Amino acid sequence: MTGGGGPRPWRRATRVGVALAAGIVVVAVGANSALWALSSGHRHDVASAPAAPVVIVPGAKVGPNGSPLAYLRGRLDVAIELVRAGKAREILLSGDANGTSGDEIVSMRRYLLDNGIDPALIRSDGAGLSTWETCERARDRFGIERAIIVSQFQHLPRAVALCRAAGIDADGVVAYCECRRTTEVRNNFREWLAAPKAVARLLAR
Repeated sequence: MTGGGGPRPWRRATRVGVALAAGIVVVAVGANSALWALSSGHRHDVASAPAAPVVIVPGAKVGPNGSPLAYLRGRLDVAIELVRAGKAREILLSGDANGTSGDEIVSMRRYLLDNGIDPALIRSDGAGLSTWETCERARDRFGIERAIIVSQFQHLPRAVALCRAAGIDADGVVAYCECRRTTEVRNNFREWLAAPKAVARLLAR
């Protein structure tokens, strides 16, 4: 026989776990909704994008041979389109020059040059280690006040909101992603978890 005395310990632990999980979901949903609202009216495709002096390309993982993987390549391809369409005069590459997968800046620059972009149009920041640092350094180090930032749709609301909070009049353009389904799921999950931190930073300013 079992005695009384309230719920068993495993039941209490289960209830606590469920409550914590529910709390995390509520916070993530609220944060993501806030970022989508803050970036509303500032997200575009290439055709509808307004002009800006510079397009910012945040870094991402590169392949074993040093070439941009699909996620990063999609951002670079859109930046190239924007320059060729006359919607941006320069490209700022911002990423980790000492990334775990390799030098993102070297990889991005080589890709742009291989695709016919004039090297005089390219500026680089190898210390853009996060979206916030990319935006803050673009303003402080490069004096950028107006820009387009390019990223995939999962990341774009956060990128636009953070750049605008950093004092840049930023619009975002959705990058391509000829990615595997697993890559899309992983990046979606990452963005859901990153949103609360971004909102906390915005509230702290």
